[in-house]
Amino acid sequence: MISGETRLVGLLGDPVSHSLSPRMQNAAFAARGLDWAYVPLPVAREQLEDALRGLVALGFVGANVTTPHKLAVAELVDTSEPSVNTLVIHDGRLRGYSTDAAILRARDFQRAAILGDGGAATAFAGALPDALRFSRRTTWPPDVSHVDLVVNATSEREEVLVELRAGQTLVDVPYPTTATAVAAEAAGANVLDGLEVLLAQGAASFELWTGVQAPVEIMRGALQTR
Repeated sequence: MISGETRLVGLLGDPVSHSLSPRMQNAAFAARGLDWAYVPLPVAREQLEDALRGLVALGFVGANVTTPHKLAVAELVDTSEPSVNTLVIHDGRLRGYSTDAAILRARDFQRAAILGDGGAATAFAGALPDALRFSRRTTWPPDVSHVDLVVNATSEREEVLVELRAGQTLVDVPYPTTATAVAAEAAGANVLDGLEVLLAQGAASFELWTGVQAPVEIMRGALQTR
């Protein structure tokens, strides 16, 4: 039940109706006994600045930022990140963070490649500064034959973008499962799919907002419930 005491967190993007983040985060708040609610907030590009001011005016605790606003938000809030997917609001100030690459924590890779040039790709590039970069606007097709990690941070779901082999790992940012991930798994590569990426970034965002350890298994279960 939402009451006058409920603390609010939003999801800024366009579109947001498909997102599984509300299901995941609301399950997490309930599991930790927090009177919080996570709500999708569709925001057009031309209304982004107004929306950010509105979060402060309406007393939101924070927000996630998704496509296509991550790069633009980084220009509008207090942050050192080139791409922002998480906002924390305190004393009327918006502080921006990036948890997009949280899936990489405690994982070790020697050489990486990133596909894409949007907000998620920019965030992963920050975590992997020596990675090869490929996008249709710069260098394409990608050559990933000599890397052990490939991050698919594009929005492409139907086309197989790269062919991986056993011993390589694919971090596949989109969800549901892409053709690239299906082909990689069939070839024996290790695949971290879009739901695992969403879970990792969502858990990190939850902890930034609440200061409480995220209930990761509860969140994973919420994502697997159809």
